[in-house]
Amino acid sequence: GLQKAPPCWTVLAQDRVTMVLLAMGQELFLLDNTSCSVLVRPFGNLGWGCTEKFCEFNTGIRSPPKQMWELSLSMDGVELLAFKIPSHPTHSMILVLEGIMEGGHGSCRALPGPGSGSRCHPRAGAAPDPRCVPIPAEASQEIFRIASMAPGALLLEAQKEYEKESQKADEYLREIREQQLLPEAVGQCIEAAGYEHEPETQKSLLRAASFGKCFLDKFPPEGFVRMCQDLRVLNAIRDYQIGIPLTFTQYKQLTIEVLLDRLVLRRLYPLAIRICEFLRLPEMQGVSRILAHWACYKVQQKDKSDEEVAQAINQKLGDTAGISYSDIATRAYDCGRAELAIKLLEYEPRSGEQVPLLLKMKRSKLALGKAIESGDTDLVYTVVLHLKNELNRGSFFMTLQNQPVALSLYRQFCRHQERETLKDLYNQDDNHQELGNLHVLGGYC
Repeated sequence: GLQKAPPCWTVLAQDRVTMVLLAMGQELFLLDNTSCSVLVRPFGNLGWGCTEKFCEFNTGIRSPPKQMWELSLSMDGVELLAFKIPSHPTHSMILVLEGIMEGGHGSCRALPGPGSGSRCHPRAGAAPDPRCVPIPAEASQEIFRIASMAPGALLLEAQKEYEKESQKADEYLREIREQQLLPEAVGQCIEAAGYEHEPETQKSLLRAASFGKCFLDKFPPEGFVRMCQDLRVLNAIRDYQIGIPLTFTQYKQLTIEVLLDRLVLRRLYPLAIRICEFLRLPEMQGVSRILAHWACYKVQQKDKSDEEVAQAINQKLGDTAGISYSDIATRAYDCGRAELAIKLLEYEPRSGEQVPLLLKMKRSKLALGKAIESGDTDLVYTVVLHLKNELNRGSFFMTLQNQPVALSLYRQFCRHQERETLKDLYNQDDNHQELGNLHVLGGYC
């Protein structure tokens, strides 16, 4: 009995039953294909007055809203409502009201609507964008279309009837197999699952695909397994505590490497590591890289002592392949924590990685000791020549006196390159025998 278009209505769908919730005046009606019933009597009976103002937002627009719809539930279970408001002949604004159903003071914020000129990019920020509403894939449209006879729709019904132990499951399945469309039906269910955001719908479609696969001899399992993995990752990052509501298409264009980088930048290290382990990514590409990022962030925390930070990093990283303690120590030094950097270098098993940073920190004597421990002659020579340029002649000779290996190598170097310096060394050591031999050899030359 409507005389004009209703001001507000929405479609409610569950399984294969569709109803319409419609508002007219002070009444709410629930309609299905056979009946219309009054759902709620005048709003005054709801316990809170409609005239009470919970929040106010001045859009500066006099035109009435074109559309109103429920978006989702917030972290606290507070209802979110959105109004589509015309702001330009070809543009629109979306006004989001939060908390208005709780009886408290809500808040408002405006978002640009479709046609605002900006593009929807899969690598844009993590916040949901009303311009990026996912368009259902063709497979989803085929399966969930009213009275659909698509292979995927029939397979979904067959699986549901099978769970009810109904003979209709065999009828649906036989109809698909007679048309030789069972592989297509399984493929449709797998594809449609990727474009659904509700986990229960995803599971329902994947159960249908798994059910259909049982009746196929040679259906490749890789696509099914990969979709299950992708959906677990997507559902994890779509959680309200994470807040990265990517669509399946965006996720594929973004790549897992870029997604991990996003998680690392937001310091969501545990989730990033769990994703790497779940997808069995190579350590260099996954866990090792994330742990290195975590350690570099850890050294910037000034509320803990150098000893505590160094132990925490070593306990977490251990001997994980691909981890460079020298890189972490370099970050600590750049943050002004030289002592922490030295402690971290103690965990670096490669002396060749320790020495350059120690020289940069002007800990040349410590670098010399590490170079000698490594047994790398070239590394020792590098440190000795650095010391020669850094220290005065007396201090340089005294340093070498305390390091017999370095002194012996430097003498060999001087014997071929700097004989006058070698004479000074023998003279300082009162080694008259070698000094005389050197003069004799000089006479022959």
